[in-house]
Amino acid sequence: MEREFAVKAKGVIKSYDNSHALDGIDLEVRSGQVLGLIGPNGAGKSTFLQAVLGLLNTEGELEVLGLDPRKERHKLLQKVCSITDVAVLPKWMTVEQVLQYVDGVHPRFSLEKAKSILSKTDIKNHSKIKTLSRGLVVQLHLSIVMAIDAELLVLDEPTLGLDLVYRKEFYSQLIEDYYDGNKTILISTHQVEEIEGVLSDAIFMNQGRIVMKDSIDAINERFLELRPNQESLERARSLNPMHIRTELGREVFLFEGTEIDKLNGLGEVRPPFIADLFMAIMDKTKSEVQE
Repeated sequence: MEREFAVKAKGVIKSYDNSHALDGIDLEVRSGQVLGLIGPNGAGKSTFLQAVLGLLNTEGELEVLGLDPRKERHKLLQKVCSITDVAVLPKWMTVEQVLQYVDGVHPRFSLEKAKSILSKTDIKNHSKIKTLSRGLVVQLHLSIVMAIDAELLVLDEPTLGLDLVYRKEFYSQLIEDYYDGNKTILISTHQVEEIEGVLSDAIFMNQGRIVMKDSIDAINERFLELRPNQESLERARSLNPMHIRTELGREVFLFEGTEIDKLNGLGEVRPPFIADLFMAIMDKTKSEVQE
C-alpha cells in the first residue's frame, strides 16, 4: 500500500541558547511531492532537513516514512538518501571502488543503473576521487544516490559552489534519471530560480517558521505580477497590489487573489518567479512585524 505522507511534522521545535532554530513547524509532505524549502541563511531549512534525517533531537512530533527519525534512524536510512552542500567521498578510492563498495553495503543500490547514469558523464571508472573536480564529485555522488531505490531524497544546498553548467546538469539529471512520480524530494537551495521548474510545492521559511506553503499550481493561481504600461500606472495602483518593486526603472506590481481579467490590458501579466514572490512575502512579513 502506498504511503500518503512522506513527512509529517507538528509543533517541531529546535532550540539553541534560548533561541529557536525551528519555532513550531507544522508540515505534511505528501509522497511524490518535490518540495522546495526557500529562505535566507538562518531560516531553519538545514536544521529541519537534519531533523528529518534523524541527525538532531527536536521537540514536537516528527514522522518520516512512518518512522520516528530519532529512534528508528537505522531503519530510516534504508529508505532515505541525502546530498548536502559538501559531497564527501573517499579521495583515495577510484570511482569503480566506490561503486563496488556501495554495491556491497546498500541492499537497494543498483550497480547497473549507476554505471548507466555515469556513462552519460565525463567521469571515468578508473579515475581516483582526488583527481575529480568538485563538479564531477557532486555528479558522482548524485549518480550513486540516483541508483539507490530510496523513497525519500533530501538535498540540502546540493549545488553550492558549482558553476552554472554543472548546476543545470545536476537538476536535469535528477528529474530525468531519478524522479518517477512516486519518490519524494526535499530541496533546500539559494539558487531558487534554478529549481522552480522542477518543484511541485514550495514553503517559505524565515527565523525558524514557515511563513507560506502551497503547491506551485496554487501559487500561480493566487499571485499575479503586472508590469503596467506607463498610462496604466495609476489604474494598477488603485487595485491595491500587495507589493511593488522597481526593476530596470520600471515598477512591477504583485497582486494576491486578483482576477486576471482586471489586470489584462494594463500591461504584461504573468505568475511571479518564486524568488521574486519570496522577497515580496519577506518584505510584507517585515512590515507587519514593524507595525
